[in-house]
Amino acid sequence: MTRSRFRHLAVVLFAFALRVDAQSPSPNPATSQTPPPPACVAPEFRQFDFWLGRWKVTNPKGVQVGTSEITRVSEGCAVRERWISAGGQEGTSLNYYDQSNHQWHQDWVGADGTILHLHGGLKDGAMLLTDEEPGAKSSVISRISYTPLPDKKVKQEWKLSKDQGKTWQTSFLGTYEKAGD
Repeated sequence: MTRSRFRHLAVVLFAFALRVDAQSPSPNPATSQTPPPPACVAPEFRQFDFWLGRWKVTNPKGVQVGTSEITRVSEGCAVRERWISAGGQEGTSLNYYDQSNHQWHQDWVGADGTILHLHGGLKDGAMLLTDEEPGAKSSVISRISYTPLPDKKVKQEWKLSKDQGKTWQTSFLGTYEKAGD
């Protein structure tokens, strides 16, 4: 091979190599580094863990009124509830701890059209959530408590007030008992 042909071939190969390199994707810094640590590891994010599981839910007379499945979602940053009443109506809540205001929040949507936006936190060993806003003149205030019981059950009590919290009426009282797998 003559010297000029060799130079020409070297230039063509070099140009080809540049072209291939330009078409190759650059390494993504997000994938080439170690993944970030989980975001929701503070102990507050585990305050509602006593409610996790598959449950059958009974009323005070022991009659099953529904089932509920409570799971961690979003890599541990939220707790999702999937409720099915004995009559087949469904509802879902998303529960999450907000570090900016140091409160738990629950957003509930029921198949009957009920929508709740609750907030609160642990009080005397129970998760207490309410839609009460200081100074607000709501026609009905909801207050829901979730209390872990010694026998690994959970008591849920939903109370309503129609007189700005002067009196309360129980709307729902249920006991969550672990369902067999």
